[in-house]
Amino acid sequence: MKTTYIIIVVLCLAGVLSSVDPSTEAFVIRMSLLGSSSDEDFDGALAFKEYVETESEGAIIVELYPSGQFCSSERECLDLLQAGSLQIFMFTTGGFGSVFGPAQALDLPYMYADDAIAECVLSGTIIEDLQSAIDDKGLSIRLMVTSNTGGWRNFATTNSLIKVPEDIHGRRIRTITAPMQQEFVTQMNGNATPIAWSEVYTALATGVVDGTKNGIVDIVSMRLHEQIRYYTLDKHTYMGGLWFFSTESWQELAIENQTIVQQGFERLKAVAGESIKRREIESYKIFVDSGGVIYEPAPSQKRLFQEAAQGMRTWYSETYGNEWLLKVDRKVESCKTNAE
Repeated sequence: MKTTYIIIVVLCLAGVLSSVDPSTEAFVIRMSLLGSSSDEDFDGALAFKEYVETESEGAIIVELYPSGQFCSSERECLDLLQAGSLQIFMFTTGGFGSVFGPAQALDLPYMYADDAIAECVLSGTIIEDLQSAIDDKGLSIRLMVTSNTGGWRNFATTNSLIKVPEDIHGRRIRTITAPMQQEFVTQMNGNATPIAWSEVYTALATGVVDGTKNGIVDIVSMRLHEQIRYYTLDKHTYMGGLWFFSTESWQELAIENQTIVQQGFERLKAVAGESIKRREIESYKIFVDSGGVIYEPAPSQKRLFQEAAQGMRTWYSETYGNEWLLKVDRKVESCKTNAE
């Protein structure tokens, strides 16, 4: 009798196990961040993780890899994203220029008067047009949302202060790999030196470069202020973040989970935007307390920077044509009008 009971139990368990649908296994989303866990992107990423895992009731697990732990360069991350090994990666508007050159119109120096104009431009039809261009190139990545990722790029140097464009002459300035940012430094008569983000600290410490072009939060979160002594608020470009999802992985998500993920990205955008404002205040204080000097050019000096960069529009037109330049110009004017 006991033997018969054991057999029945075993058969019942076997039936239960065989009825488990393997598709109910949690879907893993891997998100790679080149920045550290001490910046606004990671704050947004944590909000995304919490929202998506909670709303999906465990059907989705989000793994976060800050500080380049999963992939250490934009090129490497893009390859993994397209292959579906990585699900989420964020490019800055400048960094994405190395993938789709015309998008650098969004990163032209001194294009935006303030945060409101920049944030207005980086939404709506421009983003829809960018996704269409991405699809036409067959890049297999899906643009989910844009965010503020680091505020404004400013000149930051180790040895002497930049007050006017002439102070950039001959300086070795670290840039991202995008042609736009390299050309900008060149037109300012500096020596553009593209270096991976993970290697900037060492490059500054060893004198490979004399400075860089970054937001204050990025500088402090990566401890670059240990080498940088001067920070000039010329606000040449606004660092918008373009958050991408692997198209291959997106198609594997159930429709209801796609909705949850999209809502998660909206949560990410809101939290990252709030975080950068708070972190900027904290970072400026840390920078000054460490002995750093912050310089804000007078309006007349700011005009000198703008005039020195006027050739960038010509360079862009000759390199990429006018289609995207006109798109951005129209959007900027529309945003200005709505703000008035």
